[in-house]
Amino acid sequence: MALTAVEHTPAATAFVDRHVGPRGREVDAMLEAVGYESLDALIDAAVPASIRTGRPLDLPAARSEEQVLAALRTIAGRNRVMTQMIGQGYSDTVTPPVIRRNVLESPAWYTAYTPYQPEISQGRLEALLNFQTMVSDLTGLDVANASLLDEATAVAEAVALMWRAQKGRAGTVVLDSELFAQSVAVTLGRAEAVGLPVVVADLSDGLPEVEGDLIGVVLQQVGASGVVRDLAPLVAQAKERGATVTVAADLLALTLLTSPGELGADVAVGSAQRFGVPLFGGGPHAAFMAVRTGLERTLPGRLVGVSIDADGAPAYRLALQTREQHIRREKATSNICTAQALLAIVASMYAVYHGPDGLRLIAERVHERAVGLAARLRALGVTVEHATFFDTVRVALPGGARAVVAAAAERGVNLWAPDADHVQVACDEATTEEHVERVVQAFAAVVVPPDAIRTPAHETPDPALPAWARRTSPYLQHPVFHLHRSETAMLRYLRRLSDKDLALDRTMIPLGSCTMKLNATVEMEPISWPEFASIHPFAPADQVQGYAQLVGELQEWLAEITGYAAVSVQPNAGSQGELAGLQAIHAYHRANGQPERDVCLIPASAHGTNAASAALAGLRVVVVATAPDGSIDLDDLRAKLEQHGPRVAAIMITYPSTHGVYEEGVRDVCDLVHDAGGQVYIDGANLNALVGLARPGELGGDVSHLNLHKTFCIPHGGGGPGVGPVAVAAHLAPYLPADPTPGAATTTGAPPVSAAPWGSAGILPISWAYVALMGGPGLRLATETAVLAANYLATRLTEHFPVLYTGPDGLVAHECILDLREITKRTGVTAEDVAKRLMDYGFHAPTLSFPVAGTLMVEPTESEDLAELDRFVEALVAIKGEIDQVEQGVLAVEDSPLRHAPHTAASVSRDEWTHGYGREAAAFPVPSLRAGKYWPPVRRIDGARGDRQLVCSCPPVEAYA
Repeated sequence: MALTAVEHTPAATAFVDRHVGPRGREVDAMLEAVGYESLDALIDAAVPASIRTGRPLDLPAARSEEQVLAALRTIAGRNRVMTQMIGQGYSDTVTPPVIRRNVLESPAWYTAYTPYQPEISQGRLEALLNFQTMVSDLTGLDVANASLLDEATAVAEAVALMWRAQKGRAGTVVLDSELFAQSVAVTLGRAEAVGLPVVVADLSDGLPEVEGDLIGVVLQQVGASGVVRDLAPLVAQAKERGATVTVAADLLALTLLTSPGELGADVAVGSAQRFGVPLFGGGPHAAFMAVRTGLERTLPGRLVGVSIDADGAPAYRLALQTREQHIRREKATSNICTAQALLAIVASMYAVYHGPDGLRLIAERVHERAVGLAARLRALGVTVEHATFFDTVRVALPGGARAVVAAAAERGVNLWAPDADHVQVACDEATTEEHVERVVQAFAAVVVPPDAIRTPAHETPDPALPAWARRTSPYLQHPVFHLHRSETAMLRYLRRLSDKDLALDRTMIPLGSCTMKLNATVEMEPISWPEFASIHPFAPADQVQGYAQLVGELQEWLAEITGYAAVSVQPNAGSQGELAGLQAIHAYHRANGQPERDVCLIPASAHGTNAASAALAGLRVVVVATAPDGSIDLDDLRAKLEQHGPRVAAIMITYPSTHGVYEEGVRDVCDLVHDAGGQVYIDGANLNALVGLARPGELGGDVSHLNLHKTFCIPHGGGGPGVGPVAVAAHLAPYLPADPTPGAATTTGAPPVSAAPWGSAGILPISWAYVALMGGPGLRLATETAVLAANYLATRLTEHFPVLYTGPDGLVAHECILDLREITKRTGVTAEDVAKRLMDYGFHAPTLSFPVAGTLMVEPTESEDLAELDRFVEALVAIKGEIDQVEQGVLAVEDSPLRHAPHTAASVSRDEWTHGYGREAAAFPVPSLRAGKYWPPVRRIDGARGDRQLVCSCPPVEAYA
């Protein structure tokens, strides 16, 4: 291990006790309910001996919170905080303290889950709608999503969208050579996987002739070289040739520059990072995509829309749910599942905080700094290449670029040298006159004799942009971008929104396959330290030794936990980890002379992103049936292998299965696929049931992705950030994602999957801290307690809601599926009714109708103590009593608290009350709610209406009257 193990002291074990909810007598009571004398006995019965690992986790001993923070301080100290003027899609920015403290660092925001239950997500949905409105206004396009992962993958998604928009025409997509290099690298890799012809071209002389039709063009409005060109002629040429046009844009620049929509573009993409989101070593950052009317139903990612609730009041929800991957599977247009909701919210609040005038003022200041810098560099006698630019000055300096960059670094400033003959200097919100002076001094040290350096001129150059570049249209006119100018008003707006939501800081979130566990404050604290937050992803290696150490140790620990040889943390979402794993498999087969292996076997019960990722990796999906007990049907697997054998590239399985059981035959599945020449991909979504007990790499897996936002405590953030590292056996290690850093040597056989070398590096300290705090025994205890908690709930609830699948001795793994289908047949009460009614009891619903329609999948995690588990049981037992009243004819289902749930404060305080049940039953169905009641802000939302009448930007204030 890279770190010296410390003694396993009482102080170290104290954190394990705080992370793991049940303790002492609580554990005894839970074991008694389940019917086992000890935790070891339960685990021996629940977890098949055939999958158990033969050795304990070889990890450093658990450390105390103080020791972990001290270790992270030392690691962070190895990163060198510089003035970052590299640019290339990443800019320093100032996060307003009121937003940093009350969004980025607030558990009310960062512990929230994806807003699949919209009635209890109205706050974050409103914030995301603000994001969509902001993007739509600035890009001049009709509909924007919320959100995507980074600019590079957004460009790749736009290329795929343009192919869909052209509906099967044969031809080529052209990428502007001014696109950021990381965007080109990611896009070419994605296009090659599915056989889409894409070329990169210098467009200074117009659009090139291509093979077949011109399908689409991607232009960079503020080029990688800093140049701002008149794109209107290129857009017109593309339109004349029947092409779809995407413009990669800079949101801050768009306060000054003509919008993509006004240029005639169909699609705009980019990053919202410079709207108050720290550099974070490359991420997490929210990307965006906006489209013209007519393309909204092909948008990848999530789309927030406006519908109405049961009282006719405006209410927000995720629109176009049929695009979600768990429904569309291999027909999905994207594998995006985790977006970057928390960072999109930060960016939206940055716009709310500054308003249109404040944003324009920041942009003008940035532009003026760049213009002033260019004038001073010209005065030194160097050549500034571009006459029109926004924030980046490009200087031609034959043979001298590296020397200038070194001279600037000595003065605490990072510049960018794309080659030996050019230097680029990117100004941003944080750039001061002092920074400009240091840059000038660095150039002067290389190109001018010291005694010839002139005093800076006092005249201010004219910063005006040419008429063709200047924006004249208004933006951000909605009142939300004008109302919150004082910090008091902003603080109250943020609090008002968070009060509408139900997050992990209020209640257990028992979501199957999602693992909503404690996101400890000590784990979260370091991400805001400048030594982690203020690092550019393309900073020189000698400045990021801290990140290199942290990433290296975390990858080493994850390899030990999973039983694989190598790990890459580059994938910045679980879906991207899936894609990276499948790309590694595909590359491995090609390298072994078997490119014809293009079939991916996927069980019917698998997560929907599995099939979507397989399709994006260029593989054909073949579904394998599920047996009645929820396991893979081995006979059907044998039949599919016999049918497709020589073409089988891989099988994707989830272990424990998506049905919440440890399958006895997992090794048989691996052996059958290996015998056919295929590889085994084990989805790591349920790794919280394995850590310390079994290793996917020892079960026969060749590759897995992990969800650091599930098992390893990175918070879900209302739908992101996430990190999805990919772990591989030794033979696949050469095919891990390549480094996307511009100019980096390609040392792997697979393309990059995100824009930054370490993906969302800024949140990796969270998982590093979790492993360091827990140690091997603590991680195993967490797994064992998660299994105990799931079996406790299954035991307590099965007489009320039968548990659908169980393993040996009637036990489940870390989650269980409650089957409501017979109840629905008898009473008409649906699983959705129960999910909505749980809101009245102050709970987020379990996973609804996945993997089996008409069921609820419950995962309690190890972090919930017995009192919270019992509160959940009390709520579901009380709801079953309400269902019994329907079945007995006491209440009609249409007039039951189940069908009318959730109940708002307004709905139960009206003068008129016509229901067959009382107000108290509606609002306070159990006495404990009187001590602390969460009131849903809206009643049940009309989802179908929201899809039919798609409204995806902030409605006028009159709509709320």
